[in-house]
Formats: sequence, structure tokens, C-alpha cells
Amino acid sequence: MYGPIAAVKDLSLTIRPGEFLTILGPSGSGKTTALMLLAGFVAPNNGDVLIGGKSVAAVPSYRRDQGILFQSYALFPHLTVRRNLEFPLEMRGVKAAERATLVERMLERVHLGDFGCRMPAQLSGGQQQRVALARALIADPPILLLDEPLGALDRNLREQMQSELKSLHKEFGKTTVCVTHDQEEALTLSDRIVVMRAGQIEQTDTPEALYDRPATRFVANFLGEANILEDPGFNVESDTAQPVGTVPMIRPERICVGVSVALGRGDVDRRQSVTGTVDDMIYAGPLRKYHVRVGSSLLTVREHVASGQQIFRPGDEVRLDWLRSDIRFVAT
Repeated sequence: MYGPIAAVKDLSLTIRPGEFLTILGPSGSGKTTALMLLAGFVAPNNGDVLIGGKSVAAVPSYRRDQGILFQSYALFPHLTVRRNLEFPLEMRGVKAAERATLVERMLERVHLGDFGCRMPAQLSGGQQQRVALARALIADPPILLLDEPLGALDRNLREQMQSELKSLHKEFGKTTVCVTHDQEEALTLSDRIVVMRAGQIEQTDTPEALYDRPATRFVANFLGEANILEDPGFNVESDTAQPVGTVPMIRPERICVGVSVALGRGDVDRRQSVTGTVDDMIYAGPLRKYHVRVGSSLLTVREHVASGQQIFRPGDEVRLDWLRSDIRFVAT
């Protein structure tokens, strides 16, 4: 509770040993508070926090055996890279000779073997992030907590560090909990994703299941793009019956766009086809996105750019078609 406001409500979450779990949500969803509860920086008003079956709700953060990586990295600016890595080992009473061995080994592992004598201010953002990650791992904690770990990096560096994080997780096997608002990051890194909204868990599942079978309209819209076909101006056909309290949804990349001609006889039983007018076309490097007006709806279509592909312009009449099996139903 923050005054009369509950930052998280009825939060019940089990994290499996060795998994990479990401807590995903927009600003104000409660994801950071959930991580702070796990880290021991915030105490729950009620309920408990168990690690390895033991209650740690009353245990301060510095007494918990965990590694933490903050978005700001929180490196000691007056210490060299080597001394930053030595610090958590020194606090645990590790002898100097062993500290030196562990530090050199970790520096090599994060590709910073030649940077041990530098100060944090002499490093790039990506290098500082590697130092912070190495410091969180060097004491071999059973749990690793990541708070927006790649948020301060540019896109190319984020993609590089996503690969590095996946590699380190596979190598060290740490139970890892990551908080982010970046959907791509969550999909790339996670074994499971927890989507939060207004202090509560909206849905928890694997990345594939969350993206392909979102339970609610919120999850469908937050995790990627979604065409919500609520009163679209045409009859939506599906292989399954629509459950009560749901609306149809289809992902933009599941829709094919082409010239306005009829489907072949062999496709009629599997696909649905509608005709519309291109409202806008957006070129985004490897992808091309169309906004197509069909009846009272504006549908988004996303296709990978390929040579010889027909390009449609605003005002062109096109046919959209999709597999009926690609329609999903999400709770409103």
C-alpha cells in the first residue's frame, strides 16, 4: 500500500526454479512493486514472500541471497571495474586470492577482460551494463532480479544484450525475475511472462501462448498488435464457437493482402475473405504495414517485405483473407 492506494492486489505467483520469468506491464501496473517485494525493498502489508519454502517477508534485502541489476546499473563511480566486482565478494568474506580469480573469470565471461582497471565513467552504456550484470552474478546467488535491465540501451545494443542474457541464463541456470515494459524483450528472453494491469495479474503463460492465445483484450493489445473485430461490419467466421463475453481477434501478420479477386474453390472451406480499401501504407524496413478500411473497421495488416511483392497504395481496392482457425476470442 502507498497511502490509500494498493500498488499490487491479491498477487499470487509461483516462480519455478531455474526459469526466466518476466513481469510485463505498462507504467503503473504494479510490476516494479512486485519486484521490490521479491527483493525486500518493500514489505507486504499482508501475505508472505517465500524463497525455497522459507518466509523472507521480514528479512531485509541485504540479508537475502540474491543478485540485483537495476536500470541505472548503480555502479560505484569511485571504484574501478575490478573493484566493483570484488565488492560483493568482499562483503561475503571471500579471501583476496579467490576474489581475484573469480573477478578475472567473470570479466572474461562478459567480454571485458581488458577493462578491469577502468572507471565506470570510462565505459560505454553497454559495457557498464555488462559490469552491472557481472557484479550481480559473481557471488553465485540462487536468484537474479532484473529491473528494466536493457532500458537505457539503444536498439542495437538491446538486441545484443538480449542474446547475452539468454546465453548467461542458460550457462548459470539462475532463477531469474525480470521487470520490463518492453514486449519484444519479454518475448525474446522469457520462459514465462506475467502480464500485469492495475496491480493485478491479467494472464501468465509462455511467450508463445500469450501471443497466440491472449485471454483478454488488454493482453492482446499490449503484447503486440491486434485487430479486435467487435462489430466490424461483416460476419466473422471461425472454426470454433464464440464464447459468451468475448470478441473475435486476429493478429495483423495472420492476414494476407492481395488484389481483389475471389478465392479458389479449395480455399473456401478454410479461409474467410473480405474486400476493403487501403487507407495507409507504412514501410518499416523488413516489414510493410497496411491499414485497410473494411466496412466500419480499420484493419491492420503486416507482411514481410520480399522481392517481386505487389505494393498497394492508399485508395487501392484489395482483398484480405485469413484462415478461420487464426481467429481468437478474447474477454472484453
